[in-house]
Amino acid sequence: MEVWTGFLVGLLGSFHCVGMCGPIALALPVFGEAKINLIIGRLLYNFGRIITYSVMGFLFGLLGNRVILFGLQQGLSITIGLFILVYVLIPKKFKAKLPELKFYKVVTNFIKINFAKLVSKKSSKSLFAIGLLNGLLPCGFVYVGIAGAISTGDAINGSIYMALFGLGTTPIMFLTSIIGKVLTFNLRSRINRLIPVFTFLLAILFILRGLNLGIPYISPKFEYPTANTIIQKVDTCR
Repeated sequence: MEVWTGFLVGLLGSFHCVGMCGPIALALPVFGEAKINLIIGRLLYNFGRIITYSVMGFLFGLLGNRVILFGLQQGLSITIGLFILVYVLIPKKFKAKLPELKFYKVVTNFIKINFAKLVSKKSSKSLFAIGLLNGLLPCGFVYVGIAGAISTGDAINGSIYMALFGLGTTPIMFLTSIIGKVLTFNLRSRINRLIPVFTFLLAILFILRGLNLGIPYISPKFEYPTANTIIQKVDTCR
């Protein structure tokens, strides 16, 4: 997956994320009395989120790299696409049960407890830390971003992919934290209706890439290194 698509996924996903992370953005404290501190604090918060996403991208990109070494990239790409399709097609009533899962409760409770502590401190460091925690919140679009990071097949590219994902979510989240409700309910509802369509197309792209059809950019041919190629590279590095 091309790393630039991370920004697109984040940008479109941000309209959905406002519903989950919007209350956190609105509740951010202000440190100091200078008006510029409001902007600095919100930027630090978003920078913290981007850092967390970047670390996640590095780790999952590293996982993708291991998959490539074992020649499983095609299967991984198809599997990711199918998982995203399943997520899109699952009825909302089942998705609504996600917060009832034990893992979800443990993560969200940890974030809520530490969020309350950090808000009371009202410092630049606490705002950055809130952003770091916010990046750990379970979110469907973050999972889509992680899938993209894995498909890059490289730790660095995975990190860049998720950093761009975070940057894509920043404009709406930043404006929400500054001026409150940026989007009207009707406009956000219309945009949210398009998100499943975009996610569906992204899933199809993952599946097509895994099918190895030789279509440039959409389904390029995977070239796996042979054992002799790997041995030659090792000898060259000696």
